[in-house]
Amino acid sequence: MVARPRRRGGALVSAREAGDGRGGRGRGDQGGGRGRGGQGGRAREGSGSFRPGREPRTRDRAPRARISSARLVAYDVLRDVEDRDAYANLALPARIREARLDARDAALATELAAGSLRGRGRYDRIIELAAGRGIDDIDPRTRNVLRLGAHQLLGMRTASHAAVNESVELQRRVGNEKAAGFVNGVLRAVGRSSNEEWDEWIEQSAANADAALAARTSHPAWVLRALRAALIAEGRENELEQLLVADNASPRVSLAVLPGGDASPSEVAEALREAGFEARSSGLSPVGVELAGGDPGRAIAAAGAAEGFVRVQDQGSQLAALALSRCRPVHADERWLDLCAGPGGKSALLGAEALRGGAYLRANEVSEHRAELVRGSVAPVSGAVEVVCHDGRDPGAFGDEGSERVRFDRILVDAPCSGLGALRRRPEARWRKQPSDLPALTALQEELLDAAVAHLAVDGVLAYVTCSPHLAETRVTVDRLLRRHPELGELDARSALRDIVGRDPGFAGDAPSAQLWPHRHGTDAMFIALFERR
Repeated sequence: MVARPRRRGGALVSAREAGDGRGGRGRGDQGGGRGRGGQGGRAREGSGSFRPGREPRTRDRAPRARISSARLVAYDVLRDVEDRDAYANLALPARIREARLDARDAALATELAAGSLRGRGRYDRIIELAAGRGIDDIDPRTRNVLRLGAHQLLGMRTASHAAVNESVELQRRVGNEKAAGFVNGVLRAVGRSSNEEWDEWIEQSAANADAALAARTSHPAWVLRALRAALIAEGRENELEQLLVADNASPRVSLAVLPGGDASPSEVAEALREAGFEARSSGLSPVGVELAGGDPGRAIAAAGAAEGFVRVQDQGSQLAALALSRCRPVHADERWLDLCAGPGGKSALLGAEALRGGAYLRANEVSEHRAELVRGSVAPVSGAVEVVCHDGRDPGAFGDEGSERVRFDRILVDAPCSGLGALRRRPEARWRKQPSDLPALTALQEELLDAAVAHLAVDGVLAYVTCSPHLAETRVTVDRLLRRHPELGELDARSALRDIVGRDPGFAGDAPSAQLWPHRHGTDAMFIALFERR
């Protein structure tokens, strides 16, 4: 048990250090001269603060610290995510390019932004404990400055003085300058204690065990419960903490090498090693290459393959496409459909497989912007792919003409979902979704599946894929589909994937569908189910 220091008034930051983080609200506009106890100057004994080790007041005397471009980029990404609902994996490269960061600063900006987003729940709770106020009572700009500072103090090897000083200067640059003292005081309080001590205080202050685990592992409680239920369905409840830890780990970069190009995955891996990258043609996917680090764009340029034949793609997504294309031999002139194709990664892999086997792929995407992304993605194999833009529930998505219904031999429904299986790569997703989102998502999934079944040829194969382990988006949807469509039979997706991988991936449970896991398979938590129209 970690010894917990005595606290006065519920905050670890002193009134003198605190200033006010409310930004434009209430007394925050009056600056940092008054603490939460309403007393100017030195905090009165017993007025509200625990200070382990007395810290000198440095706000007025410390030299102004230079703010690195990487920290400014990371702050802009956090702001984009929170204020503009941006996706971090898209906002970050754009901000890095805009700032013209070199490789070292780009890596720092990536770690700062992604680490702060993954750890946001835990850091917010630590900030609350240190400041003695709710996270929502702190100005949004100041919140993001504090999150970046907390990640540097607790999640990186940044020197405490550098993390605090640059955070104070960042606050002066981007937020309410009068709250710089508040940032200084909170982060000094955060830095005085170890990760182990903070986790102990999180446990002690939580309402129950789930709330403590959720805060400590930076997952919303409802997500934690959903992941536990999915693991229980496989008899793996004791793996919950391993999964939560894996969600917070920075994933390896996975590359897909499209079949039919002039280089194999092993040749690409060798070319990357010769170029100075730590690369290996390993993992579950037979077309995958893993990078231990480095700039993926530079790696792709050095891969020694034809343009467009190497791209970033998680190996779980690779397997989802290959499960459809390789579950049985391909015959010439087969018609394939990717019903929800954007942004096009699976379409490109399916197109390469179709081109090699003499089949034809129709890639449909509801959004015109995302349809353009699909066109760019499938460019290397465009001879076998047609890209169209329709709602996947409408006849136009399938190419129907009047009463004539087009049938397809293979259909992929990579359905819109909660995205809870990709929290490693899209850390902000956990803070955006709510349980109330699930009914609309599952209803859409069922409508898309029904439309697909209506256009599936006899003996044709349908693949239902989600990047989520949530039971409502996996086995519950599958069971309902089979009840609505007795003409469908479920195929053994696990057996198909074992043949593709060349070994047993270690699936659990009794269902024929396959659930991948970050902590077990090193992939996103993709769910894959296969059906045949009989």
